[in-house]
Amino acid sequence: MRGLYLITNDDPLELLLDKLEIALSTGHIAILQYRRKKVPKTDQAFEVEQIKVLCEAYQVPFVINDDLVLAAQFDLGVHLGQSDGEISDAVNRLTSGAVIGRTCLNSLVLAEKAIADGATYIAFGAVYATATKPEAGNVGIEVIKQARQKFNTPICAIGGLTVENSKVVIESGADLCAVISDILGRSVQDIPTRINAWAALFAETSSAVNV
Repeated sequence: MRGLYLITNDDPLELLLDKLEIALSTGHIAILQYRRKKVPKTDQAFEVEQIKVLCEAYQVPFVINDDLVLAAQFDLGVHLGQSDGEISDAVNRLTSGAVIGRTCLNSLVLAEKAIADGATYIAFGAVYATATKPEAGNVGIEVIKQARQKFNTPICAIGGLTVENSKVVIESGADLCAVISDILGRSVQDIPTRINAWAALFAETSSAVNV
């Protein structure tokens, strides 16, 4: 579990599907997360169904943000924030081997509990300032370094990440870099080049656990 963790944006669905197919076809997306806060809950199942087809075609793990019911409905993984349910419930409700992630903010205590409860990866952030979740604050990379020394579970960094500023994040121990705007905020034709730049960054950058 290493590489680019792509999170959906709020593009119109047809444009988003075009961008996702191009992104997934590069072979360099480690995980895709469905996060569409502006889409009514009643419409989300329709979108998830279509995106799931793409993920299956390109064999990319697909997880749902903050909605265990929707994840269980489509037999997918889930990413849960601290107020979005218990990891133990996800373990019990989802298929064995499902990807289950937990937002741990900047807390090793929360990370330790998530791992004990069965999380398959732990997420820290926002690493840098981000317009997507300005309320998350800026936790920097120190917590990632500490988590890498303490845990063997895959670590996901999120928040304001770009190709240009993420070398130090990967070197500090992040296995996954979660990105929205640095990929999906770009034009369709620019997406492959940007993803390939991310892939090259991961290929040339060793994490702290491998040094």
